[in-house]
Formats: sequence, structure tokens, C-alpha cells
Amino acid sequence: MSDIQTILILSGLWVLVLLNAQATWGIVQKGFGAMLGPRDNVGPLSGRAARLDRAKDNTIVAFALFAPAALLNLDATGSALLSAQIFLIARVIYPFIYVAGWPGVRTIVWTAGMLSTAWLYVAAL
Repeated sequence: MSDIQTILILSGLWVLVLLNAQATWGIVQKGFGAMLGPRDNVGPLSGRAARLDRAKDNTIVAFALFAPAALLNLDATGSALLSAQIFLIARVIYPFIYVAGWPGVRTIVWTAGMLSTAWLYVAAL
């Protein structure tokens, strides 16, 4: 298994962790019964639960962009591998920064992840 495959697997697992964390926070905030139903009348999450929901959504979109780029670089070393590593680190710390409410730092971390993904596409050319 290549290093980029490992990073791709870890990134996918991280998405699963965020999905479960967000669901748990939703249950804590809205109640288990409300989250079992269709949630048409539950209302939006608020505070940290809402931030985690947005961070989760953002991470899913970022992963959808990262995964094909990673697959195009399975045997990569050097800058492509470094880019994949930066992506994973950025995506792991991003939700914590988002939930903490650090907007400037959040933007820097988000940008690092997106530029890393962009570089993987360029490296595949």
C-alpha cells in the first residue's frame, strides 16, 4: 500500500468520525427522539453543534475534491506526497478550529488544504 493510499484511507475515516461526532452533538442538542424522525420541524442546530455541522459539510466537500487527486497520484513521492500529508493534517485540525470559532486561523487551515488538493491535480499532469 502506498503512502497516499494510507492518507486517503485516513481521510475517509476522519470523515466518518466527523459524521458521528456531528450526529452525537445533534442528539445532545435536539434529543434522540427528534433525531430519529425526518427532522422537518426540529429546527436548525445552534452554537458549537451548528459549527461542527458546517465543518463536517466542508470536510465532505474537501474530501470529494481530494480523493480523485489522490488516486491520480498513488505512486507519488516528493511534493505530491507532502501535499497529501498537508491536506490530511489541515482537515483533521480544521473542525477543531471551526468549532472553537477562530475565523482567521480557520481560513489559513482551509486554504492549506485546498492548495494541497490543487497541487495534487497539477502534479498529476
